[in-house]
Amino acid sequence: MATENKNLSNYDKNSIPNAKDFRFGIVVSEWNEEVTEGLYNGAFSALTNCGALPENIIRWNVPGSFELIFGARQMHEKLELDAIIVIGCVIKGETMHFEFVCEGVTQGIKDMNVIYDVPTIFCVLTDNTMQQSIDRSGGKHGNKGVEAAIAAIKMVDLNRK
Repeated sequence: MATENKNLSNYDKNSIPNAKDFRFGIVVSEWNEEVTEGLYNGAFSALTNCGALPENIIRWNVPGSFELIFGARQMHEKLELDAIIVIGCVIKGETMHFEFVCEGVTQGIKDMNVIYDVPTIFCVLTDNTMQQSIDRSGGKHGNKGVEAAIAAIKMVDLNRK
């Protein structure tokens, strides 16, 4: 359990495998675009900082977070990739919609990791407020997109061993 708020997006580049020969797919939800673009920019920057070639990072957009599952499945089935990162943002509202979307997306991405031999990295913010999401997509708590990119690189390395 986290006991303090801190920026978890800092990483030691020397401790991360070089991603020069890795191919990544990133599926980005268009819903809450201010947040998802920040997450995408963080992920893209971290991947290229760790050696990934921009031409080996393929981006697809989908309308919302629930559609991330379909987008990820299509990437798994149509492209030769080493890892896929799904980026979305669901903000809690006054209805059960939040719970249904979060549960569905979480289970769907889990299923991608069970079905396919290519890791699917979960980068979907599920916050109570827009400010919390902004704080986690390049704000005071760092950028979860950066963390997802580092996780993707490490999982590709693990998968190749």
